[in-house]
Amino acid sequence: MTSDRAELKNIIRQLSYEEREVTLASGRKSNFYFDGKQTTLHPRGAMLVGKAVLEELKHFPGPIDGVGGLTLGADPIATAAALVSSMGDTPIPAFIIRKEPKGHGTGQWLEGRKNLRPGARVVIVEDVLTTGGSALKAVDRAREEGLEVLGIITLVDRQEGGREIVEAAGLQLHSIFTKSQIVSD
Repeated sequence: MTSDRAELKNIIRQLSYEEREVTLASGRKSNFYFDGKQTTLHPRGAMLVGKAVLEELKHFPGPIDGVGGLTLGADPIATAAALVSSMGDTPIPAFIIRKEPKGHGTGQWLEGRKNLRPGARVVIVEDVLTTGGSALKAVDRAREEGLEVLGIITLVDRQEGGREIVEAAGLQLHSIFTKSQIVSD
């Protein structure tokens, strides 16, 4: 494991993983929780997440014109990836998909539209994948906005069936980490 990857894993363990009773977005109960935003909003965590996303983007056929996803979990991930990419030879813009259209002005669903041409090839990012519902919602909205979705990258796959659902929808899923990688020593 590279030192950046090992450091990111430790940050996720320390800041994002908790063993406690929670109700997930799906309504299911769980005895553990990943709060990905604790890592993606941490200064070093954000940098390492951005680097890890750029590594995972190499698994998709290029070019990649943007990274983004459903607000709020995807926002810091997409921003970190865009920022880190700007330090290299191939800057990749970020975008945000709203959960509801903007209530005033243009009423748009997608922020960052001017950075993406029609038909832009994008990858959806997510902090934690459980059932895949949020990721697939982001995929559908991105497609409705005229973007070509190449696949999904998640910071942590909880290993609770989301991968199978995403792949059954015909999409590639790349996990930076799985739950078992985070909780094992």
